[in-house]
Amino acid sequence: METMIINQQSTINYTKDMQKVILDVVNASAKIMRLAENTEISIMIVDNSYIQELNYLYRGQNKSTDVLSFAMNELTEEEPDFDFSGEINVLGDIVVSLEQASIQRTEYGHSLERELGYLIAHGMLHLLGYDHENEEERAVMRNLEEKIMSLVKLER
Repeated sequence: METMIINQQSTINYTKDMQKVILDVVNASAKIMRLAENTEISIMIVDNSYIQELNYLYRGQNKSTDVLSFAMNELTEEEPDFDFSGEINVLGDIVVSLEQASIQRTEYGHSLERELGYLIAHGMLHLLGYDHENEEERAVMRNLEEKIMSLVKLER
């Protein structure tokens, strides 16, 4: 799986350990979800003001958030399915506020790497069509997040 990571912020020191966590979580997600090797994803690390702008622009919510996912292969019922075999399958983009992740890690009492890993796993599942609009969806998504986090040794 090809993963492009861009650090667009300078609020929090972005380290090689964080980059390793991101790559480990992406690869664990790909393994658990059985994604093809020709799958690509991009991840952008930003601060709260940047993600707030995106959240307002794309979701109409004028507040910062921790993670946003922009799926490239999100199909409606009217759209045809595509066969990506042999081609590059661009999964989409994940945008994470490292500043918000740092705030949340303090609230939850765990490491920044664990919070970052969780947000990447959460974003990956959104790209794959999972959601948490109701209790049943939330339970399915939570179970997959826990499997991914366990595989990379970042469980609670």
